[in-house]
Amino acid sequence: MRETFIETATDLLTEDPRTAVVLADISAAAFAPAARRHPDRVVNVGIREQLMIGVAGGLALTGLRPIVHSYAPFLVERAYEQIKLDLDHQDVSAVLVSVGASYDRAAAGRTHLAPADVSLIDTLHGWTVHVPGHAGEVADLLRATVAADGPAYLRLSTQQNGRAHRGDGALRVLRDAGPGAPLLVAVGPVLDAAMAAVADLPVTVAYTHRPRPFDTAGLRALAGSEVILVEPCLAGTSSRVVSAALVDRPHRLLALGVGREDLRRYGAADDHTRWHGLDAAGLRRAVDGFLEPALAGR
Repeated sequence: MRETFIETATDLLTEDPRTAVVLADISAAAFAPAARRHPDRVVNVGIREQLMIGVAGGLALTGLRPIVHSYAPFLVERAYEQIKLDLDHQDVSAVLVSVGASYDRAAAGRTHLAPADVSLIDTLHGWTVHVPGHAGEVADLLRATVAADGPAYLRLSTQQNGRAHRGDGALRVLRDAGPGAPLLVAVGPVLDAAMAAVADLPVTVAYTHRPRPFDTAGLRALAGSEVILVEPCLAGTSSRVVSAALVDRPHRLLALGVGREDLRRYGAADDHTRWHGLDAAGLRRAVDGFLEPALAGR
């Protein structure tokens, strides 16, 4: 995903004179050829993430469309106040593109983990959030968000599904278990594990790479009385949106994602996936417990 982002952003710098890239050392070497060709529109501020957002806000005020890039904890958590003030409060926008996701760089320790990034962005108004599940989804999403005018966050990961599912982010049904069946919504790179977890269960599975704005119309068209939400970020990140969309219907919601407990472990990304129950076996345990009452009566 990261390589696709760099290639696409480099192309956009040539194709669209509004485009600028703002960095804080991360990926600076990869953007060095673009910086030589466009020295006025590729800015590396050094290890100063808050300044990176401030510079993006200034560029946006001049009419440019800045793409701001770093690891998720540095881009969203460390610079959150600047996102709130230098972008939102000034009523200008940028395209934030992160790498690292929840725990891709687990070996680097807690400083490089950011499962709450989408939740933080969700405290702001009007942001589009894309969580692609495959590198093949990245180029289209980046081009679309840069071409738009609003604020956007594109969350890249080293983890991905076996195939891309392109589209605008509307819920895409990948397995239909029929009317009234429990609905599982998988966001981004957790799709394959979720599909494997319910392979032999009568569960409809839908996919999205766009948790914001969430496809509430699609959700209402598909949801029965049981909804399972699987996200690669903090568990419950989209619970409020799902619950609000179904407020007039009796329903039960199971929200699965990265737990809130600080594990205080290093390991690899696959270890954290297992520890948080986001592998197929862990998801199956959670789904079995949730659906047992419903499936027992069928």
